[in-house]
Amino acid sequence: MSTTATAEPEYLFVQAAQSTSIADGVLRMGSVNPATIYFSDRPDRIAGHMTTEEFVATWGEGDDSFASNPPNATLSILTGPEPQEIVVVLTEPRLEEGDLVYNVSILEGASAATGGVASLFIDIIGRPLTPVSVAGVARRTTRREVLYR
Repeated sequence: MSTTATAEPEYLFVQAAQSTSIADGVLRMGSVNPATIYFSDRPDRIAGHMTTEEFVATWGEGDDSFASNPPNATLSILTGPEPQEIVVVLTEPRLEEGDLVYNVSILEGASAATGGVASLFIDIIGRPLTPVSVAGVARRTTRREVLYR
């Protein structure tokens, strides 16, 4: 009998906003959606959402958190007929009067941009939705509710 370790699913996070600006190392997502979407790839195919406030609050959770190992993200801004894409490293998230603000380092793309509707795709990582986090408990509860309906 073979035993294989089951790896914890890894998640991609998506945040959306009505307006966006990036300049001088600061990304501001204006009127950010109050829900942050997450999903995993095969074989688990888990999807759900958490509040953006909860996402920001769990930023530093765990030994290998986003605070200690900042994630990469792709910002896609509608600025005309073609979206503008900027790849960044995210640090120090905070909510300011309905806006989500990050400090960023630009990896690829324009160092300054403004635009309308935007989506931020945060790289796949197993945190902060680990089994012992608040979000992990919520995820398992939601998954069980979907599976057993």
